[in-house]
Amino acid sequence: MAITATPQPPENRPRILVAGCGALGGAIASALLPAADVFGLRRNPDRVPPGVHGIGADLRQPDQLRDALPADLDIIIYCLTPSSYDVQGYRDAYVAGLQNLLAALHGKPTTRLLFISSTSVYHQDDDSWVDELSPTRPVKFSGQQILAGEQLALNSGIPATIVRFSGIYGPTRRRFLDAVRRGEMNPASPGPYSNRIHEADAVAAVAHLTERALDGRPLDNCYVVSDCEPVRLDEVVEWVRQQVPCSAPAAGARTAGRAGSKQCRNRRLLDTGFRFRYPDYRAGYGEMIRRQSGPA
Repeated sequence: MAITATPQPPENRPRILVAGCGALGGAIASALLPAADVFGLRRNPDRVPPGVHGIGADLRQPDQLRDALPADLDIIIYCLTPSSYDVQGYRDAYVAGLQNLLAALHGKPTTRLLFISSTSVYHQDDDSWVDELSPTRPVKFSGQQILAGEQLALNSGIPATIVRFSGIYGPTRRRFLDAVRRGEMNPASPGPYSNRIHEADAVAAVAHLTERALDGRPLDNCYVVSDCEPVRLDEVVEWVRQQVPCSAPAAGARTAGRAGSKQCRNRRLLDTGFRFRYPDYRAGYGEMIRRQSGPA
């Protein structure tokens, strides 16, 4: 979904940097193009989407950033994923990379920093509801490093907004749906609560919050971006089995979730006027199933 702000003349267009212009960051950058000059920073700048100005730099290498960043940035969207799924990989992505970027800015004024985070910062495993004010005491190193990045962003001296995504799924992120169809998921009943966000809504939410920042409208310092229906994992699996042929559960099929059991509340995001295209798992997975089952 593209940003809905009125396109501006070239001399008045805001300037946005998407630091980490991979799959998700690239989709966000493309959505912002109608109303802004967008710069995408990644190690291979030739792979940014059409229309986005590619910047070749590695956020782990401070010397590559000093002369690479464009001037007069209005918005920075920090959207990295780890290059390795260990402590160092998460620290490089969420803490060290942001430290290097902030240092390279040399205190240049910026309207807003949006830090793309995760609901994995929540430790709750008791089916309880969580929102932006809930305690965050992650047990896993991944959540701990992401939380450290959040705190760095909030203490950066730049007005910052944390965007906590739950599990992202969609046409380019089919792992769960494909695992159910192959019989690789067999959760106990009742299963843990799970939370998700369709990739199109994830992109649209960041575009929506960016539009508010560019318009000078107030933003809170954190938003939970998850769809409107937390649901037990076994219920999702059973629903998929009813929609499409699936293999019988295999020996060794996964029986539990990976993110505890909590229910993410998105009321703060809805109060900004954001509306979901896929408000629940049935809307999102249903469309994916129909598209795959339809004519080629």
